[in-house]
Amino acid sequence: MNIESPSPIAWRFSERAGQLQSSFIREILKITQQPQIISFAGGLPSPATFPVDAMKAAFDKVLSTAGKTALQYGPTDGYPPLRQWIAEMLSKDGATIVPEQVLMVSGSQQALDLLGKVLIDEGSRVLVETPSYLGALQAFSVYRPEFKSVLTDDHGLVPSSIAAVAEGARLLYALPNFQNPTGRTLSTARRVELVETCAGLGLPLIEDDPYGALSYKGDPLPKMVAMNPAGVIYMGSFSKVLTPGIRLGYVVAPLPLARCLERAKQAADLHTAQLTQMVVHEVIKDGFLDHHIPTIRELYGNQCQVMLDAMAEHFPASATWTRPEGGMFIWATLPPHIDAMELLDAAIKENVAFVPGAPFYANAPETNTLRLSFVTVPPERIRHGIAVLGKLIAARM
Repeated sequence: MNIESPSPIAWRFSERAGQLQSSFIREILKITQQPQIISFAGGLPSPATFPVDAMKAAFDKVLSTAGKTALQYGPTDGYPPLRQWIAEMLSKDGATIVPEQVLMVSGSQQALDLLGKVLIDEGSRVLVETPSYLGALQAFSVYRPEFKSVLTDDHGLVPSSIAAVAEGARLLYALPNFQNPTGRTLSTARRVELVETCAGLGLPLIEDDPYGALSYKGDPLPKMVAMNPAGVIYMGSFSKVLTPGIRLGYVVAPLPLARCLERAKQAADLHTAQLTQMVVHEVIKDGFLDHHIPTIRELYGNQCQVMLDAMAEHFPASATWTRPEGGMFIWATLPPHIDAMELLDAAIKENVAFVPGAPFYANAPETNTLRLSFVTVPPERIRHGIAVLGKLIAARM
């Protein structure tokens, strides 16, 4: 039966829906799909690093030997052998992580959402770096917190600045390794100071670590979760070391919080796909990452150096930028009068894209900043794209 001339529905969205904002980066990526665009915008790992053959072999093996299990519902906290592998991987430097602390999630973005759901009430104070990861700001903003920015300098987050804004704070969110968006890394001394400061304040510390394995020198710094497993929440991901398409991450938390996160995940999606967890475990269980990750480091390190050399050649002396020792990003600061949003408009007309820095700030955005990613662009296109940007910047001096 067809209803004639139905009245249009006047949708009444929740107040929470009003807090939802589209990712500025995702909007830029719609433009950068055009093949002529040289895109330094996306934080996407290079497809050249995806282990297609290893993944195919693992899918075939898992489906042929344990297909009915892999295609069934799984436990909310995740596939036990994979959780055991993660716990053993993190049990270093005297720390003991048990599998019961590990919750598998559908990409680390889900971990951010679950942490916001169980730790943040409307008006809760949340401490973030200046600038911080845009995806975290998006995920937390749904729960309407009061963001307080923690001071940073050329060496990253400044632990001594936390106490001034910590009163009543629910959590501090930090990326200590090759931070997105700046590429900065916290020294061991600052990590110790940060952990001690948060412990002294009774402040939960989220250590988001998607890039830690991507040190160009191959010498990762100590993890803060090993310094204080009772007070640090660790987030990891397989997106940057295997492939983002599987959407598989994990959060490691003290047991009371881990169980609360598990209940929140039950309400969200019951469990992360059992098939992909079993496949990833099959790939990594015998040391595959030990020889795969160095190939990623070499590729990214070489392309990072190409971009740094091109910036030194083409950017004006009044511009400054970070020199990361790992990860995927370079952060540039231009003279104060140059608006990176306006620069982006001009750059896109010249078939070059990047991400303006303003969206990465929870408060008081610096509009003369921008993020450049080098990992998906071959060297000759990096050189050409940076030359174009340098010319556009020089024209605004």
